[in-house]
Amino acid sequence: MGNYISINLEDHYKNNEKFLQSLNEIAIERQIQMQNQMADRQRATAVAKSRDLFLWITTFNITATTGLFTGFRRTKRAYFLFPLIPLTFVNLYYWDLAYGNKLHRIRMEAEHIMTHEVDMLKVPCGLPTPSSIDQGRMAEEETKKIHPPMP
Repeated sequence: MGNYISINLEDHYKNNEKFLQSLNEIAIERQIQMQNQMADRQRATAVAKSRDLFLWITTFNITATTGLFTGFRRTKRAYFLFPLIPLTFVNLYYWDLAYGNKLHRIRMEAEHIMTHEVDMLKVPCGLPTPSSIDQGRMAEEETKKIHPPMP
């Protein structure tokens, strides 16, 4: 009778282990999908921010250009036009970021770095280990004991 119960428990454990593994796989897939969706939302927000900043910079550029051309027409001195050079470069940079293919070029460069320059991506002091995390946690608890927070 004891042998039958142990065999039944082993079968139940094996079935339960497969079920738990499938649950873990589903949970990991959901986490990956959630991280990808959040990254997409962050990128979309960054593009929207770039487009808004481009509109503000363009408005400033138009206003400054109008004032500088007015100063040039009144005085006929070319130094009024010199600030237009950097303003144009800044405006074109943000246009490329907001509406051009700059994000695609950035992504391609990032992929190149990830495939050919992996050593640039290494974390200083390596990845944290559970023991290093526990050491940091214990050190934090020690500092709280030595220097309790003031209410």
